[in-house]
Amino acid sequence: MNINNGVASTPPPPTAAGLRILLSIPDVERAAFISPETHAALNQLGEVTAIAPAQLQSLDAFAAAAAGTDIFITAWGFPRLDAEHLAAAPNLKCVVHAASSLHALVSDAFWAAGIPISQAGAAMAPAVAELSLTFTLSLLRRVHQLDHSLRNGTNWDDARAVPRAREVSGARIGVVGASRTGRRYIDACLALGATVSVYDPYIPQGDPLATSSASLQDVMANSDVVAVHAPATNETEGLIGAAELALLPDGAAFVNTARSTIVDMEALYKEVHSGRIDAALDVFDQEPLPADSPWRSLPNVLLTPHLGGATIDSRRRAGGIVVDELRRFISGQPMEHALIRTDLERMG
Repeated sequence: MNINNGVASTPPPPTAAGLRILLSIPDVERAAFISPETHAALNQLGEVTAIAPAQLQSLDAFAAAAAGTDIFITAWGFPRLDAEHLAAAPNLKCVVHAASSLHALVSDAFWAAGIPISQAGAAMAPAVAELSLTFTLSLLRRVHQLDHSLRNGTNWDDARAVPRAREVSGARIGVVGASRTGRRYIDACLALGATVSVYDPYIPQGDPLATSSASLQDVMANSDVVAVHAPATNETEGLIGAAELALLPDGAAFVNTARSTIVDMEALYKEVHSGRIDAALDVFDQEPLPADSPWRSLPNVLLTPHLGGATIDSRRRAGGIVVDELRRFISGQPMEHALIRTDLERMG
């Protein structure tokens, strides 16, 4: 990184020869992201040094690892790239984030430095969409309630006396957020014969989804299942509150594999606790979810511990994206998943 006349500029992309790459993914996840084949591909792009983020938390340790490094491959827990850390990495030319959210990684100083950055969040979209679809099918078929009844010792006839199940074909599915994950979920629902309405004020004219566009109130009031796929931004915080949840038809289901901040979780709990609606959640206001959380005791919810994007396949895809992005950068081509500051503000 160079500073000329007070304006940050980034050196031209390096050639593979002599390129130094710092690979910093938590030990527990490194093998999932970086298969032997992926590691071999990275080694063809430069000299790779693997150091877990936990070992880089002091500025001295970070500086020792970053000195002379051209590329950072990061994931959760990597030190925030603020002015101090950037000063300790004077040769840094590019960052590729193997995970999705960049909020904890980048800073004002990073954006001012003009360093290219890319992320592999697209790798998780199919996995999260699939979990959302799994939730949708399970809630429509009352699998969660039936399983809870049998495991809880309820007699056979009482266990069978849940509200009659629905099939996804012909079901009305409402989607909040036409994100890349939301679009994968929509495609799957349509393929199974559901009808879909979508709330997203940023669907452009001419987009095929424009014909399915509806207001948030209409989506909530006219859906058998509502699935949240919006990003967590200032604009979406508290988007779905008590008034919106009250619009859901009796017996409807609510699915959230996005972020809990989009929903008033207390209002959602009241609706679910009343038995009026069911829910399936992969995200919570407090994570890990406390052992005494009242959510854990409700018979009409499905809960998973924020693992929607964590599949064997998604991790392998992410590693592949990292390699492909670096190849593009080194050859002087635009990175497919590069982000600028305004992109991040919209994505959450």
